[in-house]
Amino acid sequence: MSEAAPDTAALPRDGQEHRLHPLSWLFVLLAQLKQFILPLLVLLFAGRGDRNDLWGLLAMAGLVVASLAEYFTYRYLLRSDGIRIRSGWLHRSLREIPFARIHNVNLHQSLLHRMFGVAEVRLESAGGTKPEAQMRVLRLDQALALEALVRRRGNPGVAAGEADAAPPLLALSTGELVRLGLISNRGMLVVAAGFGALAQTGEDVFGVLVERWGRLLFGRVSEFMGEHAHDSTLGIGLAAVSLAVVALVLVRLLSVLLAILQFHGFTLREDDGRLSVERGLLARSRSSARRRRIQAWSLREGVLHRWFRRRSLRVDTAAGQRGAQEQHTLKDIAPIASPGHCDALIRHFLPDAGWDALDWQPLHRGAWLRIAMPGLLLVLVAVVAGCWRFGGIGLLGLLLLPLQLWRARRIAAACGYADNGRLVAWRTGWLAKTWNFAEVDKVQALRLAQSPLDRRLGMASLLLDTAGASPFGAPLHLHHLPLAAAQALSARLGAQLARRRLQW
Repeated sequence: MSEAAPDTAALPRDGQEHRLHPLSWLFVLLAQLKQFILPLLVLLFAGRGDRNDLWGLLAMAGLVVASLAEYFTYRYLLRSDGIRIRSGWLHRSLREIPFARIHNVNLHQSLLHRMFGVAEVRLESAGGTKPEAQMRVLRLDQALALEALVRRRGNPGVAAGEADAAPPLLALSTGELVRLGLISNRGMLVVAAGFGALAQTGEDVFGVLVERWGRLLFGRVSEFMGEHAHDSTLGIGLAAVSLAVVALVLVRLLSVLLAILQFHGFTLREDDGRLSVERGLLARSRSSARRRRIQAWSLREGVLHRWFRRRSLRVDTAAGQRGAQEQHTLKDIAPIASPGHCDALIRHFLPDAGWDALDWQPLHRGAWLRIAMPGLLLVLVAVVAGCWRFGGIGLLGLLLLPLQLWRARRIAAACGYADNGRLVAWRTGWLAKTWNFAEVDKVQALRLAQSPLDRRLGMASLLLDTAGASPFGAPLHLHHLPLAAAQALSARLGAQLARRRLQW
């Protein structure tokens, strides 16, 4: 994607309406087929008779007509202060998008896009669940020129020739991508989905796999272990264990492959106060967002991360998309990097926040009991079920109670919170550690909460909401604080928010 220079002369002149690329209807059709592929397959293959075939053909024709209609009715016009987009045939819409309100610009190229020299452009504003504009598709030079135009006109003080001059803040080599694949579990998701699909066939898939693997494994050593070694208890056990080892190796290899496909050529740059990330092997994408649109940060270090001496750094932006659009939003600042490099990036983006000198405060002294409670209840339920099914032997499950208490104490000791007036942070995890933090000026709202057990123990939780927070769990949720400390922190942050203006 970076091979084409962002020449704004490739764009149509201001004040003239223009259509998208002549092949845009094809890409719209392919996007619609992804949504309707299941019902179309049912119509074409599940049913029998000419009537079902006719309905399937009519459905395909309807999608083609809708795609052509979108191409002929979609117009965009470049103005001095924004973009005007006109679309729709029966239901018409006219959308005005000021350049100053465009926070993120995402360029995406699938393999098919690259074959035709085109790209899809998404323009995002703050807090939207969908892009303000999704232009499918533009010529690649026009897409790059539009990105440069938005960057320049959205920041009037930026000179036209200043672009891509700074060296990258982070560039991942193939070796780093191999480490990322070994650390991540992306391959496990694919394998789990495949086994789930096979399990729906109603056959004993796992039993057949173990049997056939046992025959293959013991085929050459049958003279030493007997002709039916694969049918013995030892043979079945060895076959199952060796098959699990092979499966784990294949999962890791698949994870490495997926990491290379997704993050090949990963480059993080900062130009004129705007961050941009470019990545992908077959499908290329470039996401960009203004630096000040970053709302929250998340630094993670799992067990495998520590083995390789690596961490990962992610951000939530004010225009964080949800669902299918989320993968194209600027998220991964450093998918994998050394701890020193991650800290350097944080210091670069937050130079005066005092990240390296945070004074971490402990949780409530009874936080370990609150953390252990779900696990203790689960163990007790399992013990009751075991006694009902197996009798007194089920009481052996009580041996897990000390383990749960020990684990809860370790987690409670590892957690903590910090606030230095500029930055508020939350540290959690024991084996897998996570640091979530945000600038105080990015916080939108506070919520102090207490459950009945929290009130009994004298503790509280404080939730800090930012513009880019995920609806499935805010990144800044400070659990199990002493009540007095939580109230004091809430009052202090509330006073700061009242005095300061929200920074988007």
